[in-house]
Amino acid sequence: MLTITAYSVEVVKDPFGILAGQRYEFILDIEVPEDDELYTPNGLYLRVIYSVEESGSRIAKVDFHESSTDKYLDYDLEEDEIQLVDAFCKEHLPEAKAK
Repeated sequence: MLTITAYSVEVVKDPFGILAGQRYEFILDIEVPEDDELYTPNGLYLRVIYSVEESGSRIAKVDFHESSTDKYLDYDLEEDEIQLVDAFCKEHLPEAKAK
């Protein structure tokens, strides 16, 4: 199971009005146990694009990256991790809207 240790959030600008609703980019620093297949001594972060529309909010995209190299890692979140990240983003969404 992953643990979120730090984060930042920003509004994704859509100057042409192509996207429905609003998009937010969350950068989530995470820790995973050493016995987890995701573990790397270089650290990990998630880049999450979070979509908010009239019909509701959801994770639109998640990318894993190695912290020290910024290298993209081809992994997917498990269902319980998706729920954890979604709940975290919902909880911290007002901070992005206040910027």
